[in-house]
This record gives sequence, C-alpha cells and structure tokens, in this order.
Amino acid sequence: MRFISYTSADGEGVAIRSEGGYRGLPVSALGGDLRSFLGEKPGLADLAELLRDAPEFALPEVTLLPPIPRPEKILCIGLNYRSHSAEGGFEVPEYPAVFARFPNGLVAHGAPLVRPNASDLLDYECELAVIIGRGGRHIAEHEALDHVAGYSVFNDGSVRDFQVRSQQWTMGKAFDATGAFGPELVTGDELPPGCRGLRIRTILNGEVLQDADTADMIFDVPRLIAILSEAMTLSPGDVIVTGTPDGVGAFRDPQVWLRPGDECTIEIEGIGSLTNPVVQEPA
Repeated sequence: MRFISYTSADGEGVAIRSEGGYRGLPVSALGGDLRSFLGEKPGLADLAELLRDAPEFALPEVTLLPPIPRPEKILCIGLNYRSHSAEGGFEVPEYPAVFARFPNGLVAHGAPLVRPNASDLLDYECELAVIIGRGGRHIAEHEALDHVAGYSVFNDGSVRDFQVRSQQWTMGKAFDATGAFGPELVTGDELPPGCRGLRIRTILNGEVLQDADTADMIFDVPRLIAILSEAMTLSPGDVIVTGTPDGVGAFRDPQVWLRPGDECTIEIEGIGSLTNPVVQEPA
C-alpha cells in the first residue's frame, strides 16, 4: 500500500494510491491524520478500508505534504554507508553517529529546497527514510521490522560550513526547508525486508551524482531501530533517516553545491522518486 498526505480546498487529507491516481478524504472525515493510524489500532489496513471508495483524484489537483507532516522525532544517521565513510577518509564506525532534524526543515515532493542566505554550501544527500508504526522501547533486533509502518525517500540537505562549526552536526541540518521527504509512505510488504538491496541515487539537473545500493549500509534498518530504542521510546510516525552513500557534493572534485534554479531528484528502487527545485531564501 502507498499513502500520501496532502492539502486541498477541503483542508489536510490522506489518500491511498489507486489504479487511476489516489483516493483520499479530509483528515476531519477520517478522524485523524496518517500518523494517527500508525499505532496498534487503528492500523493502515483500517485506513485503506476507509479510503477504498473515497473520491479519486490526480496529484496535480492537490498540494502534497511530507507523508508524516509533523513527526515527533526525526532521527538521522551519519556515516552509515561504507562508501561514504571511505570518501570522507573516516574509519567504519562501530556505533552510529546520530543527530536530529526538526519538522520546520521538512518540505514535500515538488516544494522548493531553500538555500539559506547564511551560506552557499548547501549539499544533497540521498537517503532511505524509515517510518515507525508500532512504537516501543528496547526493541529487539529480530522484532524491529514489526515496528515499521513503511518507507519513503529523503533528501537530507546539509549546510556544510554550519555542520562543522561545532562538534555536533545538528546546526547544519536544522535550516528551514532543507530536508525533502516523500512523496509516499510505502508499506514493507511491497519491498524486501528492511529495504536491503535497493538502488539509491541522486540526480542533479539530469546528472547522476550518487548511485549506490542500500546493502552498503553499515547499520541496517533492524539494527538502527534496536540501537535507537535502547535510549528512547520510539513513537508512531517517528522518522529514521538512514544515511547517505558516496558522491555528496562536498567530497567531489570540484565540489558541487545546490544553487537556485537547480532541480534535485532522489530515487530509491521500489519506493519512488522525490524531486525538488532549489530557490534562494528571500532577503
């Protein structure tokens, strides 16, 4: 199953992919947004049943939102591909680098990524996003995939000079409208377990700049869920952004930065394509 969140003249809504487009209803008619269907009960199967006979529409008729518009937590993993660790001259980590993003930084498929006035060094990062369904603490690795509602595509736009101004990376990852997320939440039954073995790419203005396989992850999806839940309770709708492979702009020669007028697409095999134009922050 594939779900989107959107806005229309009727307000915020949720829809499921159908043969002719999408079938959706306003949040007010469903009794909650997509995140409210991710816990124990009701579930996504119940949501699909509610949307089975809903009005059908095409994407141009609505404005997309990130699949989970307001996650409680956005937990990001750094240096989680062997190829990316190698291109930066880092040793393969024994424990994942974890940092946070925030909802103010999220934009949907088709919405602009904003290069801030504070820096010209806005970079792209193709990443797999994991959306938590059933929450929990101390989740065992062998049970972790039972806690996943679905997967999506993420562009972890990074303001590189701010990222390295302190020992923590959060500042460079927290700028408004620099993290693209979507367009769909795709349930795990359509994908290999933990999305292992999927091709993941960044395409900037038609040129492929990142091209890798999720099997190159150092810490796979079940391991990440087990590690993160050791410290904190994961909640329905939390998003884990699982890291990027090699080919980021900062490590290219010459370096490549996102500029106003660019179009950046992130593709993950079996999940979808996320495309965003780049604009400059207003003065």
